[in-house]
Amino acid sequence: MINTVLFDMGGTLEDIYIDETSKQESAQGVLRILRAHGLGLDLDTPAAVRLLAEGWDRYAAYRGPTNRELKPEEIWGNYVLTETGLDFDAVRPFAEELAHMWEVTHYHRRLRPRVKEMLEGLKGLGMKLGVISNTAALYQVFRTLEDYGIRDYFQDVTLSSVTGYRKPDPNIFLVALNQVRSTPAECAYVGDTYSRDVIGPQKLGFGATFHIHSFLTQSRDGDVPKEVRATYTIQDIYEVYTILRDQALQGAC
Repeated sequence: MINTVLFDMGGTLEDIYIDETSKQESAQGVLRILRAHGLGLDLDTPAAVRLLAEGWDRYAAYRGPTNRELKPEEIWGNYVLTETGLDFDAVRPFAEELAHMWEVTHYHRRLRPRVKEMLEGLKGLGMKLGVISNTAALYQVFRTLEDYGIRDYFQDVTLSSVTGYRKPDPNIFLVALNQVRSTPAECAYVGDTYSRDVIGPQKLGFGATFHIHSFLTQSRDGDVPKEVRATYTIQDIYEVYTILRDQALQGAC
């Protein structure tokens, strides 16, 4: 019987997407932070966008095969900004400032409709709730949950930037399971990518997986075999509650 529901963050609890405006605004944010710390770069916005994209590609080449997540000062100092002449020691004092700004600016974010109602329903069923998120910032997910007014619903928030492991690596899921004190069979996982949010939990024996489509789904799932399927494919996040409610009612009969 499911008694725990763990959620992905970006693309699942919240709608997120990237466009040219967000790319430009995040690049401008990087230049602004660097100037504020006496490290101004002689770059216009288009050049900064290109430089940062190349830097993130370097980091993606490292983390993709390893499913490891580095700390913000390592990401920015050893990968993203290396072509500017900056390094780990130079960016360390304000690396989290860069990481937080990037996460909330490079991606347009908004809470999905009916998330609060869904969480309230699950809470009423007695479910333990948690978040497992791949993120390159240490504190952004916590603060965003606070801003949405839903932080208190979750007994645990497990982040790749803290654990050092990215989904679908089993270790990030195991950390969360130990935090909420649940077994895999008791857990449902809800996410928007098959490659991270379905394959990982299924390999660990989660009791159920839910898939909801997002802007990120296609870009993250290009190499996923077609036979990979979630237990439930949903269109509205509120369905997580109604499906588990109906299961609980059937179990009580």
